[in-house]
Amino acid sequence: MGVEGCTKCIKYLLFVFNFIFWLAGGIILGVALWLRHDSQTTNILYLQLGEKQAPNTFYVGIYILIAVGAVMMFVGFLGCYGAIQESQCLLGTFFTCLVILFACEVAAGIWGFVNKDQIAKDVKQFYDQALQQALMGEADANNAKTVVKTFHETLDCCGSDTITAAFTPVWRDDLCRKDPLKSFIENSNCHKKIDELFSGKLYLIGIAAVVVAVIMIFEMILSMVLCCGIRNSSVY
Repeated sequence: MGVEGCTKCIKYLLFVFNFIFWLAGGIILGVALWLRHDSQTTNILYLQLGEKQAPNTFYVGIYILIAVGAVMMFVGFLGCYGAIQESQCLLGTFFTCLVILFACEVAAGIWGFVNKDQIAKDVKQFYDQALQQALMGEADANNAKTVVKTFHETLDCCGSDTITAAFTPVWRDDLCRKDPLKSFIENSNCHKKIDELFSGKLYLIGIAAVVVAVIMIFEMILSMVLCCGIRNSSVY
């Protein structure tokens, strides 16, 4: 009876953790969809400069997050059902899915850590190229002006550094707001705003990944213990 009682306790504990895991998957899926359709990122990352498209590295990470959220919801449901039914087969499948999902999360985390600075860097280079074309009147300057103005209006910024942010409006007020002193005081250059935009979103994704990883580790331990308890109960 002692083993059976302990097994039941672990079963319901695993059910609770899986329900939390299922909810976390739904939250991650919702956050990923919000990031995918966020007005700031969509306004910027859908821009096109001539034949060059804005960098889409950020969206690659978002699509991975959407897939992870959907799989988490499925795995969470599988774990809940397996725990209630006390099915070693379902629990074994659940444990295997958890291991695969955990490995994918670690791989995605490594990829995100390696590319976290590259995302903002690519977007800043895209902006600088458009700003240069717009200021110098190069070929396709009208398209470059549209790209630059979208950056400025979306992020409320101007120029690639403090100097250009302060003085560009003086001679190109068609690109920036007509308040160079305010631009200089607020240091609202677009490089700084781009860093803030993506660092804030990546920080949110990082917190979610850590929380999910901790839950998965607990669930793997509980599922193994529950499988052992069910096996021992069936023997006796």
